[in-house]
Amino acid sequence: MGHDHGHINGAEADARRLGAAFALIVAFMLAEVVAGIVGHSLALLSDAGHMLTDAVALGLALAALRLAERPPAGSFTYGMKRAEILSAQVNGVTLLLLGILIVYEGIRRLVSPPDVEGALVLVVALIGIVVNLLAARLLAGAERRSLNVEGAFRHVLTDLFAFIATAIAGALILIWGFERADGIASILIAALMLWASYGLLRDSGRIFMEAAPPELDPEEIGRTLAAEPGVVEVHDLHVWEVTSGMPAISAHLIVGKDADCHEARWHAARLLADRFGVEHSTLQVEHEAGEELLQIDGN
Repeated sequence: MGHDHGHINGAEADARRLGAAFALIVAFMLAEVVAGIVGHSLALLSDAGHMLTDAVALGLALAALRLAERPPAGSFTYGMKRAEILSAQVNGVTLLLLGILIVYEGIRRLVSPPDVEGALVLVVALIGIVVNLLAARLLAGAERRSLNVEGAFRHVLTDLFAFIATAIAGALILIWGFERADGIASILIAALMLWASYGLLRDSGRIFMEAAPPELDPEEIGRTLAAEPGVVEVHDLHVWEVTSGMPAISAHLIVGKDADCHEARWHAARLLADRFGVEHSTLQVEHEAGEELLQIDGN
């Protein structure tokens, strides 16, 4: 009971951090849209577009956190833990589309640079640096094993670098009148967005395709299980992630005629948990001659 209480408190603390970061990002995003329109700055508008994806990421992370707390029920035998992976993939697609759009507009502005209010761009960018530092500090204390929370954290860090680039562009425009600095900064920001998009789509895609987590080698796991006392053969080994930070394994173990199926399964499950960090294992154990069959969920 104490463990569950602590888990709930941790989830509530994460929800508060996400909510506070969300409020910061949305408030400043709206101010930045206005400033970008008034100052004719694509860099500010592209920053605002990136902050929109941050706000979506934070909002989806908050919603996914609530959904993930629901216990398994009905046809959702794992609960709704993959909601965070779905939101991470949606966020990655949004970043990709915005990044491509900003690259196009940035190149257009390099060819025909408009008049940009350098002072306004510089001031807003400096405020943006402070806002993103605060948001990053809030998210740094959350549970970042979650792909969605980690994705939101990466986005805030990307925004921080983007605002630094925008501030430099504003200073160049203000001091030397280098209008093309706005377009250059926009393309750099778009590059950061595309890189973040690639990471989210890659990681969420691996989970949806039920690939083994990067830190787990199925061949090593199979060799380790096969080396256990009494185990003759290991086959039908599957390693996947239900959601980020929740790996699962299923396998069929053949043991010797005189081996104890119950003991073999227990030792194998403990090995997977202690050595590989996999708490959810479903192991089917069968004697070499096939007289006895035992199938137990190791969760």
